[in-house]
Amino acid sequence: MFPGANDGADLLSFRKKDLIWVCPPAADIIEVFIFLQEPCHVCQLLLTISHGADSSSYPALVDVRTGCSLDKLKLVLEGVTVPQCPNRTNMVIPLTGAIDSADMAVTGAGARLQSQEKLSTSLLYGFEELEGELDFLTRVVALTFCPVTPGRIPVTLGEIEVLGVALPWKDIFAKKGPYLKFLELEDKSQNSTNPFLSGSDIIVSDASSSKQNSSVPSSTSVSLPHGLDLLTGDFVYSQPSPEPEVQEVTHEVGSGGLLDFLLDGINEEKHPEQQCRLSSSQVATSENETARNHYLSCVRKLCGPDMVRKPDFLQAMKLEIERFFLNLSAAERDRALLSIGVDPAMLDPNRLISLSYIGRLCKAANNLALLGHTVFEDKIVASIGLETEEDSTVDFWNIARIGEYCVGSGCEVHFDAQDHLRPSEVPVSGSTALLTCSICQKNVCKVCTAGRGSTLLVNRNQSGPTQSNGLSSPGGSSHGGSSHGGQSDGSMISRAAILDGILCKSCCPDIVLDALIVDYVRVLGSLRRRSRADNAAMQALSRVLDACVGGHSFGIKHELGHQQGAEVSRMQLKNLLNQEESLAEFPSAGFLYLVETADGSAPALSLLLPLDAGAAGSYWRAPSDSTNVELAIVLGTLSIVSGIILLVSSCGYSTFDIPIVQVWASNKVSKEERSYLGKWDMGSLVSASSELYGPESSNVQKELPRHVRFTFRNPVQCRIVWLLLSLRPPSSSSVILEKGFGELSLQGTVMPNRRNSFGGSAQHTPCVHARRILVTGTPVKSDSTREASFHNSDKINQRAWLERPPQLGRFKVPVEAERLADNDCILEQYLSPSSPGVAGFRIDALNVIRPRVFHSPTPLDMDASDQPLTYIEDRHMSSAVLFVQVSVLQDQSGEVIVGEYRLPELRAGTPMYFDFPRPIQAQRITFRLLGDVAAFADDPADLDDSGFGAFPLASGLSLNNRIKMYYYAEPYELGKWASLSAV
Repeated sequence: MFPGANDGADLLSFRKKDLIWVCPPAADIIEVFIFLQEPCHVCQLLLTISHGADSSSYPALVDVRTGCSLDKLKLVLEGVTVPQCPNRTNMVIPLTGAIDSADMAVTGAGARLQSQEKLSTSLLYGFEELEGELDFLTRVVALTFCPVTPGRIPVTLGEIEVLGVALPWKDIFAKKGPYLKFLELEDKSQNSTNPFLSGSDIIVSDASSSKQNSSVPSSTSVSLPHGLDLLTGDFVYSQPSPEPEVQEVTHEVGSGGLLDFLLDGINEEKHPEQQCRLSSSQVATSENETARNHYLSCVRKLCGPDMVRKPDFLQAMKLEIERFFLNLSAAERDRALLSIGVDPAMLDPNRLISLSYIGRLCKAANNLALLGHTVFEDKIVASIGLETEEDSTVDFWNIARIGEYCVGSGCEVHFDAQDHLRPSEVPVSGSTALLTCSICQKNVCKVCTAGRGSTLLVNRNQSGPTQSNGLSSPGGSSHGGSSHGGQSDGSMISRAAILDGILCKSCCPDIVLDALIVDYVRVLGSLRRRSRADNAAMQALSRVLDACVGGHSFGIKHELGHQQGAEVSRMQLKNLLNQEESLAEFPSAGFLYLVETADGSAPALSLLLPLDAGAAGSYWRAPSDSTNVELAIVLGTLSIVSGIILLVSSCGYSTFDIPIVQVWASNKVSKEERSYLGKWDMGSLVSASSELYGPESSNVQKELPRHVRFTFRNPVQCRIVWLLLSLRPPSSSSVILEKGFGELSLQGTVMPNRRNSFGGSAQHTPCVHARRILVTGTPVKSDSTREASFHNSDKINQRAWLERPPQLGRFKVPVEAERLADNDCILEQYLSPSSPGVAGFRIDALNVIRPRVFHSPTPLDMDASDQPLTYIEDRHMSSAVLFVQVSVLQDQSGEVIVGEYRLPELRAGTPMYFDFPRPIQAQRITFRLLGDVAAFADDPADLDDSGFGAFPLASGLSLNNRIKMYYYAEPYELGKWASLSAV
């Protein structure tokens, strides 16, 4: 609306938080295309709400699409409601990757609007967690804004920020730091041996170990391992089997010091990230099918062949453990269950325990997580020799999986003995080390021993109020499963006796055992998310550096440590640039559109890599049927471009693959707005230099690599450079080229029409190819020219327009009565028949936080040498989102859902205004808080020391005194009462 202000690019400037960009009033939608400064996985969208006196000028809806290029965008969010907020409000909208619509359908994630019944909340953990796509090469973010009422008033926009996690590309190209981690994982995937393939029994040994007899599912001819590949996400199998049987196998369980009990919780057998990594796409389908069949066999074992037995809480949790080890997502699990006619909700542990018990269990599991991190810090202190450590054979969780039972007569507890055998008849296989319970002094095997985490909870119970966390439960389990009979009251347990000791499961409170398995499942979920992130990082690296994850080495691996080659490349680049700068270098630069690439070619992004990166001799080439290839290169910043340098491929040019080059430049995405810079027929340029023909000698180091330079007549200021590489028809071979071929033949060079570099055959179809593309020039250092163009008169006009007051104001709708239900997550407000039509509601931002500690430290956290490839947090991979569902009761026909409004992340107490599609007349309006309510917690600074509540939801989620309904009216209609009833 004010052309002199800016062209919209200032919306991304950190220095202009108070910027208000005004769109023309006739705009129905506003599309903003953002090219990120470097590729990353997009996690959040930060909007600065900017408007004048009328807050309705800011858009009401936004769609978000992301992708690696403009023509490969995927819908991430659709129709997200943007509430009206005070000016300069910072609003965070969490983003996940693109989610398969089939996964959403099978998990029921999109059924909230159509469902009138009360929805189950995953209070313990996310049973139906959706996994969005992870792409660390996301480069383009497209935002589509829709105004409240198109065409009524101009739309205003403020600063837009895109937050994400990027790979350390500079360190990778410098071959240091994280780059070494990538190489280490690649070496393990090629050189390590898989012990699961060596025989029919699963035997995994540790430094010091004691044998434990158990039964695990296996195939008839070879055992089926529980091998979860934490890097690639693959499940390692020795041999697929559609219907595995159960046979006796032997496990080797490790024993280490007290400082190892967290690390031992997931041993090599359970998390073989140190084992062989299979990432071949040829076996992925069969492995997934085998994992699916094995999971269904575990379900039939617990529920019976006809699925007549309903599993209890512990059995459902163990099925989830098997699911994680089999590397099945929640959607894949649900598909498997639906294929045999089983409702996945029947196996949801969140539904199998009472609401009163689930609150105490969540509190206990959360306390266990905090205590686990405290012990983790103690381990760090002990590792530098400040404390002594003692030996222990029990890990932190010590969860017996499906098919694992008590060892037999040597154990005096027999807590996890097989149901159809008496304790004296339980078979014994091999020698098993027995332990002594610190309470009952009985000999106990490892299966019947509670994890070391149990002592942390019981010790904490002894140091505080006995009933505060519900750890004393002499009456057995509260979740309806089998009772842990014979257990002692937690208040009667001697703290001195269990300090640094162990507990058998009979002496351990049931709620502590349940908290251990809940924490264990949470840890497995976190490990799966880390595995997905690391696998996505490896795939991103392979798409840039000509690498293949699994079975092939990285293209730059063999150059590691070749400092001399790097020095030569830097010298060549300096000579090529001639005191100018390289403006189109990855990761700051990239392609606006997808570039066609032939099979077996180096990735298209290799054209923009630093000169010393990538495999020696590798180059990009287009498919043979593509005679015209267009490259749209987005520069790292606004620059003054003086020319382009095309580095010739190692194969050199032949008779028919010398391209014609055309160049354009622009600052906008639209092709209609670009400027034509020139056309070059490389035939005449190549004929002048015979060294451009044929393969390049790998033993000769030159001051300049083989290249062709295109210099512009006049430098141009732009952000996007367009190149069109075209092959001339075969019949247009020039005589000059034939003369050049004769000179080459005298030197014994291979005839240029023989494409030996393409695989050795004599007559290959010509194609467009190149090694590197360098854009030379200088970046624009300041935007002072554009800033000065915004004259004072434009500022005055804009300020006058923004200060215009709205014609209508918001006024409170009187409420006769209201009722809270479901732990204050449901608010019912009753209206008088004479009340004005409700236009919307105001809700103040909830005073809750997303806790950083949700489970105990994973074994990978304990190993300082095994750091993740990406430092992306779980909360950025699995976003927690809250919704307010509004339904109305107008007559006796029942409630009708008006809509569902997503709550963004705002500062606590910030008012948000949501307008309904039309004014509503109703007897009652009901507000329901839905979504991931269990993922939020109260701010510890706002809590007192009164102990633990009976329900796990945060008190800050309460809707009490948070929602007010309003209607629109002109202020003069209310007179002096207008200021008193304003919302």
